[in-house]
Amino acid sequence: MKTVHLFLLGLVFSASAQTINSEMVQYKLPVAAKYPIEQLNRNFSVKVTSPYTLKTEDIIAQSKVDFQAELKNYDKVVADSEVDFKEKLASYEEDVIKAKEKFKLESEEFKKMSLLERLAMTDQGKAPKLVTPTKPVYVKPTKPVYSEPNLNNYIIVDNDVLASKIGITGFTRGGNYVDIFVDIKKMNFQDNAGQTFANQPTKLVVKVNGTEKINTTFFQDFKLYSNSPSNNLNKPLSEKEYLNTVIAHINGYLDENYGIRYINPSVKISTVKNKGKYDDLEKASVYVSTNLRKLNPENPAMTAAGMAGIQKGTDIWKETLTRIQWKDKKSDFNAKIGTYIYFNLVRLYIALGDKKEAEKMLNELQENIVNMDLSYDENAELKQFEAAIYKN
Repeated sequence: MKTVHLFLLGLVFSASAQTINSEMVQYKLPVAAKYPIEQLNRNFSVKVTSPYTLKTEDIIAQSKVDFQAELKNYDKVVADSEVDFKEKLASYEEDVIKAKEKFKLESEEFKKMSLLERLAMTDQGKAPKLVTPTKPVYVKPTKPVYSEPNLNNYIIVDNDVLASKIGITGFTRGGNYVDIFVDIKKMNFQDNAGQTFANQPTKLVVKVNGTEKINTTFFQDFKLYSNSPSNNLNKPLSEKEYLNTVIAHINGYLDENYGIRYINPSVKISTVKNKGKYDDLEKASVYVSTNLRKLNPENPAMTAAGMAGIQKGTDIWKETLTRIQWKDKKSDFNAKIGTYIYFNLVRLYIALGDKKEAEKMLNELQENIVNMDLSYDENAELKQFEAAIYKN
């Protein structure tokens, strides 16, 4: 009898010891532009107007002019420093005389005190002391030496440079199907309650095939820039950084409306790792994971091959669902196997943007949910499925 019991226990254990592993699989998806433009016409031109005209050579030239002025003024600086030193020296000698007179008076008063009083004053460190000021030492000003200017303290751009930084992802620069006009004003600082607010009005006009489609202005309102007053800021550096923010915003806006962009999301794919009866299921997960990574919106042939490979995996999953014994926990293909397959299918179809098939799989899942032992995380994911499928 004992041997029979052990044998039955072994059967139960083998049926319930299914190991489900998961991985996050990254894939590539296009992001639809608000106003798509056919591939043949994906070209643009950019014209920028701004107050920025500074070039590196201009800064260096001015730096050399400033250095020559310093050099020319050096003899005067030395003469002024000598006069200043003589005044400090005369003041020092007067201060020494005053210090000695003060010490003499205090010493005479100290001598008039009793021995006990003098001892107490000494213990307290209040006994008279001769304290003379430090004698000034003349240090001749260093002769100016030329050094290259720190270019980080300047905004070294012009309209051509700014135009080269503006564009539409996936489009070719140099055409004129999309004409972009940008007018950037100077950055303005405004102090309020110890904080710095800033704006930089920037107008964007876009014409598509000669027709104006966008005419808007950004960064008009003053917004918090720093928790310090503007006097504490390196304003050229601040303006340079803010200008980069303006350019990045313009590019993002253009991409949102016209750009060819891609994202790299991830989807969770699970599989049962036990060997033998589940080899086909593991193969299905490999089909799906491997071919998801092949999806490439820029390469239609590769994407078609990837979708065909994914189909092989989903066919195995769906065929396996027909063999699930939902109420038999001891079955090799029990509710645990059915649950992970349904979750895989719903996740996959949502990831691929196929809401119709995702909804179909979700409905089948819900028909069998009474036989599923869902965890807290799985219940939460189920709600995420519903939100993703039924949202507008």
